[in-house]
Amino acid sequence: MSKQTLGKLGFSDKESEVYLALLQHGAMTPAEIAKLTRISRPTVYSVSKELVKKGVILEDLGGSSRSLIAKQPEDLAILVNREQKALDTKKATVNQAISELKKIAQSSKYSIPKIVFIPEEEIESYLYKQTPLWNASIQKTKTQYWGFQDPSLVEHYQEWIDWYWQQANPPKLHLLSNESDVEESMKTKGYTNRQIRFWNGAASFTATTWVMGSFITMINTKQHPYSLIEIHDAMMAENLRQLFSGIWNTLG
Repeated sequence: MSKQTLGKLGFSDKESEVYLALLQHGAMTPAEIAKLTRISRPTVYSVSKELVKKGVILEDLGGSSRSLIAKQPEDLAILVNREQKALDTKKATVNQAISELKKIAQSSKYSIPKIVFIPEEEIESYLYKQTPLWNASIQKTKTQYWGFQDPSLVEHYQEWIDWYWQQANPPKLHLLSNESDVEESMKTKGYTNRQIRFWNGAASFTATTWVMGSFITMINTKQHPYSLIEIHDAMMAENLRQLFSGIWNTLG
């Protein structure tokens, strides 16, 4: 096993050297390890303590002098098992915290953030989490789903889009888009509430913009890193809704 591979498991360079030396040469005293690896003896002592904590080497105190022994390579699995146990404990604690905090949150009115930024790795989960809030806002304002959609969003988040249209009573959606084979293929899915009109004026658009009730959501999926920015503002949303509906009607 290379030092690089051990490094991926959280071993420092010196920990890797000491561990590999013990695997190759069997039981050794710290002095012998220091001589073989050219690592100072005090450093060998501190490194060996860390390796004992990791559970990959043992101290043999039965002889006339202290010696160290590497466990079998299979015992490296203890590193994963220990992390998994810690992760399971943390997950249980998080679930407990969510349960307790929900009781506190229910006793006060939730304040929706005015502007939020969502990085690429969190966009998909945000789409699922936010969908009920968007739909509720559309119903509350008695409006419809308006906007412009870049075809690249369909390519990257097709699973969420299919999930969205399989929900009960999805709101009627009007989207402007670039001419695209992706959108042509979407017509075959039979999502009757999803209406698209191609707009030549959008040829240079590089991001998706949705207006859903009081929410404006903008998603860049044209190049990495993807990003999502959401604004919660009823007046701005109404202005954009009027803009998109006006363009939509000129294309009818």
